[in-house]
Amino acid sequence: MGESDRLREAIEGLAKGAGDTRDRVLLDEAHPADIAAVARHLPLTEQVALFRLLSQERAGEVINQLDDATLLELVQVLEEGEVSRILDEMPPEHAADVVEELPSEQAEKILGLMQEDKSEEVQERLDYPEHSAGRLMSPDFVAVNDHATVEQAIEHVRKSVSDERAFELYVVDDHAHLVGVVPLRRLLIAHPGTPVTAIRDDNVVTVTPQMDREDVARLVAKYDVVAVPVIDDQNRLVGTITVDDVVDIVGQEASEDIFRMAGSDAAELERRSPQQIALMRLPWVLATLVIELGAGVVIHYFDRTLARVILLASFMPVIQAISGNTGLQSVTMVVRGLATGQVQLIRWWEPLRRQIQTSIILGGVCGLLVGVIGALWHSPAFGLIVGVSMFISVNLSGIAGTTIPMLSKRLGFDPALTAGPFETALQDVLGVTIFLSLATALLHWLT
Repeated sequence: MGESDRLREAIEGLAKGAGDTRDRVLLDEAHPADIAAVARHLPLTEQVALFRLLSQERAGEVINQLDDATLLELVQVLEEGEVSRILDEMPPEHAADVVEELPSEQAEKILGLMQEDKSEEVQERLDYPEHSAGRLMSPDFVAVNDHATVEQAIEHVRKSVSDERAFELYVVDDHAHLVGVVPLRRLLIAHPGTPVTAIRDDNVVTVTPQMDREDVARLVAKYDVVAVPVIDDQNRLVGTITVDDVVDIVGQEASEDIFRMAGSDAAELERRSPQQIALMRLPWVLATLVIELGAGVVIHYFDRTLARVILLASFMPVIQAISGNTGLQSVTMVVRGLATGQVQLIRWWEPLRRQIQTSIILGGVCGLLVGVIGALWHSPAFGLIVGVSMFISVNLSGIAGTTIPMLSKRLGFDPALTAGPFETALQDVLGVTIFLSLATALLHWLT
């Protein structure tokens, strides 16, 4: 039996009141993420029993690992006093995430029951925008005055470092303004009498509490840092964001983008009923349906052409599929580039130029292939029509798949939500129109 299976059996036994001492030891030694993974599959009554077995600090660590749906159900069942005591033991940025999921009335009651200083810290986090650096930052950091020596700084680190990992020592002036940073390795190997100002780095990568969390993730990745200080508008140090928080951001944003590209939302799978999911997705499905009906109108308009050369109908889905796939690949790459900062709207022509170069190659190869097949199947003129149509469609699809996400971003929409469905539907209409228009123009060569 694997370790995870033993932990699951131990937790289930303890939650039902049938566990033994070994089960308790296994629970106490387990990682909070592993406990949360088991807890989310337990009935609600057993989840409550499990959390009442844990210490408040331990319960806070496990709650922080739960998905939103499980968290909301559990917190609504636990007594408000229990929840407030658990939140008192959690870092304020994580406690704020829990409080934010609660109904406003319950959230106010729980904040009122918390320790005053903890409650104030949580409310400060909630004052920042939802996806901002202020929601992520931890108030735990180690800073020394710029008049301190290395020996004094090391002693200060020993006394003030908490359970939060201290990656760097920040240097501030008499007014708490951030003036530099000292890596701990440099601090430890410096002579004890050296002033910290002599070994500090003055160029510090910083963020503001209002900065979007995706921008924070880009900065951390760009400058390869393990922690980034957060400063207010007066350059005073107010918190730090560590790389483990950034990793969580990247995962969450990637999941959101993947779901939105399908015209959906990641949260819907966790806490919405099938009826609610259908209503949420219906507008995007209907919008795509309307555009796709345009392809039906185009086919009807060219029905005489299709009636005279029925083989044209056999190549229509091929052209639509290949060009649509090319466009969707372009959408995926541009959406990811916009999210990571590799694609910048002020230099929109760069990804467009690269995509045109790529599409020419893809369209040329695919066009030549279907052209040869069409010529062997019907006639050289037929092969020319399907080959040229494929080439044009693939290139237009690549251009559309590149420009639509950037245009959506420029207009203030979420490109991951709008670009995928619209690009695919639009390309179906364009592909059919180009193919049948060219076939009609050269119809006398086909019959």
